[in-house]
Amino acid sequence: MKKIIHEALEAGIVLRKQCLNVLDDDLLQAAEVMVSCLRHDGKILVCGNGGSASDAQHFVAELVNRFEINRPALAAFAMVNDASVITSISNDFSFNSIFARQTEALGRKGDVLLGISTSGHSKNVIQAVTKAQAIGMDVIVLTGKDGGELGQHPSVTVSININHSSTARVQEMHITCLHILCSLIDETMFGSERES
Repeated sequence: MKKIIHEALEAGIVLRKQCLNVLDDDLLQAAEVMVSCLRHDGKILVCGNGGSASDAQHFVAELVNRFEINRPALAAFAMVNDASVITSISNDFSFNSIFARQTEALGRKGDVLLGISTSGHSKNVIQAVTKAQAIGMDVIVLTGKDGGELGQHPSVTVSININHSSTARVQEMHITCLHILCSLIDETMFGSERES
């Protein structure tokens, strides 16, 4: 049992070391896109499936409420929360449409779509990206493995890829990346308010 624990922790350490200096530019660019959106009264729409849906909710909670400093609430919405909306779209159209339909309803030019997919092949996230591009939204994606179709999508503004075969390790790095984005947004927009 201890071997399982140690292997998981050691794999996480190795992956984080591999990500040093690799993710800097993508994270900085993603934060810049988000800050520009928020400063111009835009909002960030977030989507993903399974564990990535939980990451979407987690990230939105940090923006709407607070991360590490008390500051004004930031406009963000997780498109994974409303069972009535999701099941009605799935029933009337298809499960692949659940995020695209919400993006059509809620997204506006200048907003940002953040799509999260550990495989990079989530059809409903890919359809949302296509819809966001048609609206004039910027698109940021968090992917794993080789990035998949999502990572190569022509509508993506910034692609942050964790090139690892383990879904669990990718998800751990995704939440780390999301926390880093929260820190970068807070520092850029409200750095003078940071508690000492």
